Amino acid sequence: MSDPDVVVVGGGHNGLVAAAYLARAGLSVRVLERRSEVGGAAVSYRAFPGVDVRLSRYSYLVSLLPQRIVDDLGLRLTLRKRRFGWYTPVRRDGRSTGLLVDNADPARTKASFAAVTGSDADFAAWQDFSARMERLAERVFPTLTGPLPSRDELRALVDGQTWREVFAEPLGHALESTFANDAVRGTLLTDGLISTFASADDPSLRQNRCFLYHVIGNGTGEWRVPVGGMGAVTVALRDAAERAGADVVTGAEVTSIDPDGEVRYVHDDVERTVRAEHVLANIAPSRLAALLGESHDETEPEGAQLKVNMVLRRLPRLADPDVTPEEAFSGTLHVSEGYQQLATAYAEASAGRVPSLPPCEVYCHSLTDPSILGPAERAAGVHTLTLFGLHMPARLFRSSGDVGGAGSNAAARDAALVATLASLNEVLAEPIEDCLLTDVDGRPCLEAKTPVDLERELGLPGGHIFHGDLAWPFVPDGSTDAPDDVWGVATAHPRILRCGAGAMRGGGVSGIGGHNAAMAVLTGRTAD
Repeated sequence: MSDPDVVVVGGGHNGLVAAAYLARAGLSVRVLERRSEVGGAAVSYRAFPGVDVRLSRYSYLVSLLPQRIVDDLGLRLTLRKRRFGWYTPVRRDGRSTGLLVDNADPARTKASFAAVTGSDADFAAWQDFSARMERLAERVFPTLTGPLPSRDELRALVDGQTWREVFAEPLGHALESTFANDAVRGTLLTDGLISTFASADDPSLRQNRCFLYHVIGNGTGEWRVPVGGMGAVTVALRDAAERAGADVVTGAEVTSIDPDGEVRYVHDDVERTVRAEHVLANIAPSRLAALLGESHDETEPEGAQLKVNMVLRRLPRLADPDVTPEEAFSGTLHVSEGYQQLATAYAEASAGRVPSLPPCEVYCHSLTDPSILGPAERAAGVHTLTLFGLHMPARLFRSSGDVGGAGSNAAARDAALVATLASLNEVLAEPIEDCLLTDVDGRPCLEAKTPVDLERELGLPGGHIFHGDLAWPFVPDGSTDAPDDVWGVATAHPRILRCGAGAMRGGGVSGIGGHNAAMAVLTGRTAD
């Protein structure tokens, strides 16, 4: 095989996006993927023997994928909106109620806020806050697929109040000064805590950066369901890359990268070498440093989540009699995510303990997209349930962690799972365990993934789904006018570019890192 113009190391969704753009521009591209399948965390999987259900095993919703990329690459992909935004169950005056955001019925949403908060004040404040976040999304999101703006250029797009709340002060300041109700504050804070271990008042503002990316997706902040599961996103991207002429090689373990563009890898038990004008690294920065034979001087990332996949015989009944399971689970169900509950969970995890009442959010993919269910499962009323737990840092699952003396990832995983299911059961009228489907071997259809599991299975450092703390989407100090700096994909070596979650505007299922790396390559070739 002749040497290509570009080698992409890692066949995750960003690598496929970069390959598709570059191949469409006429460059020869080879993608090298270590695993037997491409997609990285964006894959569908039949996890339980004898159960025909394609779970989105790792990542599960789409917000940050720009329509521009979908259109440019002609992706054969359908993303569906969810009628219900979120539901946060609470206890008030001795009865179960909750905040329900019904996107099709503003009056019902207003009534739910009044039932929980006792007035219309927080609903009016939420409407104003949401409107400002929507304006933020409309103005900032389009910049993510262009050259990096300066801090001043980005600030000019954002009103002063929103800039202060999101970019300048800890997120907790805005939530505490804007909202009186604990459940409203906590629900909004969760957008800043996805795989991000931080408190509301963390002075590093890592929670603000996470919040920013979670509210600006596609210019609306809306989270959508990929029809066919996350694997459908990968299928569409691989198809686009290969239609454009990219060569996608699976089972190819890269063993070293030289700054001059030479890549060594093993495929079919044969050691191979390829040299390219550019190498795009769709891998974690620490992994790239190891392949380059360099030390990694950045702080090692730490993911902070517990992912639980379930298949149910039926959806469980809720403690709140006024909300149906279909309404609660088709959006995002927020469990134990009041503002004080989140603070308590953070303090407990910081002390090396699994939170006593783990915060988590849950949703049912199959309510919006039944295509992931086999015919028999669909006829039987089977449903999926995806749970994403917060404040579960990797340190809890390391062998050196305390976790009540658990001492291993497996034991800590079991302890975290028991506590998390108990937390979920607090808002249900029946135990979730009673609703689990069993597989052909009689085992409950339930699997849990810790940060340590994600590190081992996907190569995510510390199990961090973004490869590390997210960065502000403006020019950092020390940048140059070189295309790789301008597009936020630079490394210390001109031929080697970041194209995944480790890029300046990477993170999430967005394709933005891949798009921007491709643009840097093409801009540099034009300049030459």
